[in-house]
Amino acid sequence: MRIGELSERTGTPRRLLRYYEEQGLIVADRAANGYRDYDASTVDRVIQVRGLLDAGLPTRLIKQILPCLDKPRAIHFPDATPEMLATLERERDRMSQRVECLARNRDAIDEYLTTVRAKREEGLRQPA
Repeated sequence: MRIGELSERTGTPRRLLRYYEEQGLIVADRAANGYRDYDASTVDRVIQVRGLLDAGLPTRLIKQILPCLDKPRAIHFPDATPEMLATLERERDRMSQRVECLARNRDAIDEYLTTVRAKREEGLRQPA
């Protein structure tokens, strides 16, 4: 697929897709006319990259761990330094804290919506 279709399917601007390619996060073949040609699996890869970026991981770290995420049951990471592992542990812990915060906020919004809807229903039942 060409870059425009990948952009549409992932909701990612073309410029950002080019950046991902420059960083080695995604790979494109080149057609005879020079146009990028992406494999269908690139859609999932872009979504994965965006999720990791949204979680706060830098592209240099994402590039290192992406191969491990393709086949999680067969992880082979021969160049994992103690510093790299410590960085991943910190990032994982930070993500966990963020997930907990998002869950609390989601639950608070749910509670608010439930209360507002109940009050609205109550108001509709009372005579005017």
